[in-house]
Amino acid sequence: MAEISIRNVTKTYGKTTIMQGVNLDIHNGEFVVILGPSGCGKSTLLRLIAGLEDITAGEVLIAGEVVNQLEPRERGCAMVFQNYALYPHMTVAENIGYALKVAGLPKVERQSRVEATAKSVGLTDFLDRKPGQLSGGQRQRVAMARAIIRSPKVFLFDEPLSNLDAQLRVQMRHEIRRIHNQIKATSVFVTHDQHEGMTLADRLVVMNKGTIEQVGSPAKIYDNPASIYVAGFIGSPAMNFLPGHISVALRGVVLESGRLVPLASQPNLPDGHLVHLGIRPEHATLVRAGAGTIDAQVDMIEELGASRLCNLLFEDIPICVLTEERPDLAAGATVGLDFPPQRIHLFDAVTGRRIPNDLALVFEKREQPISV
Repeated sequence: MAEISIRNVTKTYGKTTIMQGVNLDIHNGEFVVILGPSGCGKSTLLRLIAGLEDITAGEVLIAGEVVNQLEPRERGCAMVFQNYALYPHMTVAENIGYALKVAGLPKVERQSRVEATAKSVGLTDFLDRKPGQLSGGQRQRVAMARAIIRSPKVFLFDEPLSNLDAQLRVQMRHEIRRIHNQIKATSVFVTHDQHEGMTLADRLVVMNKGTIEQVGSPAKIYDNPASIYVAGFIGSPAMNFLPGHISVALRGVVLESGRLVPLASQPNLPDGHLVHLGIRPEHATLVRAGAGTIDAQVDMIEELGASRLCNLLFEDIPICVLTEERPDLAAGATVGLDFPPQRIHLFDAVTGRRIPNDLALVFEKREQPISV
């Protein structure tokens, strides 16, 4: 196991800055997921740790040692790629044991370690096959076994599940986490898929345009997003946002529609300061028209089996409500929406940063949800 420290790391290509002043500490035995959309710098950061890219400025430390000038093979990292990077002419056993062969280990010892490693990832029955005879999930297991057999200080995963179908991705997520728990190595996993991040991570690192927006446990980031960017990126369906401004005289937020949303206490913001109210689709409640925080029109209902996604329009602003109820709602119908006070988020529209939770919103008592 090894701790990783990233200190004020910057990466540029010519005059283009890809990453600026990134700082991050990853603890021994921790499973950290770096999450963000394409182009945010997450894979670049992983490659800087691995030594596959040169650092423009700053330092990367592994186990307390600055590794900026070390070759990838000297850093004690094993990397699992999206495209598996297997040797097609070698068998599974040969692929897994290749690093040991290069290192000069005796054949008997090498074979023993290959068999033990293959067993740990469920490949015992496939050791004589070539990669072309395997499924995508099996090839990914070979790539993982090849990394595990080296007993590295650090595992680096670069979107390893992107080429798999949805059901197999779920299975492989469980497998990766099981192996991590078994060998207790420090793991860094890069993905754009928030489901992978939420289910795998001890801590999430949410990136945006070459900087880190927020670091924390999946639950903490979901419940307390640090910015409107994080709030909109984490959660599926995405959080709903309603623009408005602070009214000091009315002690609340006036939405662009003119609807007043009272606040429990007056925020320390000037009159007219722009804000956004945020509410997650699963936290909004459908009530009768006129009985909720706002009224909205039904656009479309998506049947999800165990739940329904109600797509609504409020003053041309799309709003999603995820509910387990099955109300009989026709397109164009008007419904009320109630927002539980403890579930509402408030963001500064100028900076995009979260306004602290002590500025809780307060509403009058609403009617019960629409009955089925």
